[in-house]
Amino acid sequence: MSVTTLPPLALAQRQPSWLVRLFDYKPFLIVMCLAPAIGLLAVFLTYPLGLGIWLAFTDTTIGRKGDYVGLENFQYLLTDPLWWNAVFYSVVYTGIATFGKFALGFWLALLLNNHFPFKSLLRAIILLPWIVPTVLSALAFWWIYDPQFSIISYLLVDVLHWRSSNIDFLGSPWPARFSLIVANIWRGIPFVAISLLAGLQTISPSLYEAAMLDGASAWQRFRYITFPMMMPILAIVMTFSIIFTFTDFQLVYAITRGGGPGNSTHLLATLAFQRGIAGGELGEGAAIAVSMIPFLVFATLFSYFGLARRKWQQGESND
Repeated sequence: MSVTTLPPLALAQRQPSWLVRLFDYKPFLIVMCLAPAIGLLAVFLTYPLGLGIWLAFTDTTIGRKGDYVGLENFQYLLTDPLWWNAVFYSVVYTGIATFGKFALGFWLALLLNNHFPFKSLLRAIILLPWIVPTVLSALAFWWIYDPQFSIISYLLVDVLHWRSSNIDFLGSPWPARFSLIVANIWRGIPFVAISLLAGLQTISPSLYEAAMLDGASAWQRFRYITFPMMMPILAIVMTFSIIFTFTDFQLVYAITRGGGPGNSTHLLATLAFQRGIAGGELGEGAAIAVSMIPFLVFATLFSYFGLARRKWQQGESND
């Protein structure tokens, strides 16, 4: 039995080219697949962030290239009562709104996780506040809070006769602050509800059946099954909710026309816009925006440790 051997020229022709070998190289493929995303992030995220941080250490104004001033902008902010007011209201706004969105959103998610007629239609209706553009929602709430034509004042004064005069929701600081919080809760509930509903549907029904056979009450099933199993989703959704709420701009700016009354409803985002764009002080506005970063880092760390706790519950290593 003879064995045929191919000539050297035929063997060379059958060898893959360097280009084919390059695309068969896994690290090269990873880099090529990630390159478009990395490029977009560099252009639209990294560069603006880096430029904003640099401007925070300069005295740049609109129309004039500034000089490096170090921490001067931040030192001025520490003595600025308006900045402290914005920090205070940003924390209050984020805390109350996030709690309200999660309380109502979790309740809606638990309700929608049950079986009842027209469940799909109700899920679609709940998404409407999230689908509607933010500015359109803000204009609707601005009309609801109008001191002359408010539907709430009409019901309380002309229908129920509980008041003798209309309510000026946006005319004084604390009513305006709580009015904005209510608007933010209304807009953010769908995101929380649908995200948590998706998490609820990943829990196996057999766990609830076994708990019911063991005599567990509804509260015990929620405490020992639902809540622990939902921890990863809760951590991620809460992190996004905190970030979206803390950096809110459109809702506040459209309803109060930029921090009114008397700059009492300024968030850090709206104050940065007012100082940097409307006021022309780009360096100071950038410093206000940079001062938001520690809070956002805290929200990200919250998500990380939430996921780490979930890994510990599953018996995985956290190293």
